[in-house]
Amino acid sequence: MAICPSGHTSRSGDFCDVCGTAMSGGAAPSGGPGAGASGGTPCPDCGLPGTDRFCEGCGYDFVAGGGPQAPPPPPPPPVPPSRTEWTAVVVADREYFNAVLAEEGPDSATLVFPPYAPERRIPLEAGQVRIGRRSSTQPSPPEIDLREPPEDPGVSKVHAVLLAKPDGSWTLVDPGSTNRTYMNGSMDPIPLNTEVTLAEGDRIHVGAWTTITLTRVAS
Repeated sequence: MAICPSGHTSRSGDFCDVCGTAMSGGAAPSGGPGAGASGGTPCPDCGLPGTDRFCEGCGYDFVAGGGPQAPPPPPPPPVPPSRTEWTAVVVADREYFNAVLAEEGPDSATLVFPPYAPERRIPLEAGQVRIGRRSSTQPSPPEIDLREPPEDPGVSKVHAVLLAKPDGSWTLVDPGSTNRTYMNGSMDPIPLNTEVTLAEGDRIHVGAWTTITLTRVAS
């Protein structure tokens, strides 16, 4: 074996089989001057004799003149797509209650606004969300149950229904409630059995004092 002018050990006598440099006629044999104890070029990093392009001890590259390349950093994890979560915020609305009294319906004289009515936040998770009052004749209570204290006496068993759409939006349907369904402060009821498109912040008025506001949060 011979050593090329660049110091590589080569099995070829005419061109270095590591870097391709032409071998000089006076190239030293593998055991000649400058060779390691085992006949190779000493590695400048760890001192082991090199008999190939890369040092077997530390990976030093005798051609490029450097240690092993650090592995590339792992790619960042993919960002999951955002998902929109809708919530129904249920409150006793004094302004809507006053508007109901102003209509002077047959039962308006008996209505009393509840002295305590904590806000409720109900996630919209099902494809259909019923607004109403539970009863013993129903197989399951409505998702937005307005019989919870304080019970709203003007709400039908199934007063209105929220319908989830494929694009993530919602619509509202009044299937035929006794006291009708209103939106955004208007006292003109929405049409019966007709889907009404909803947007974030829309207010749904049902019963004697209940307002349901739709909110959404991207997660």
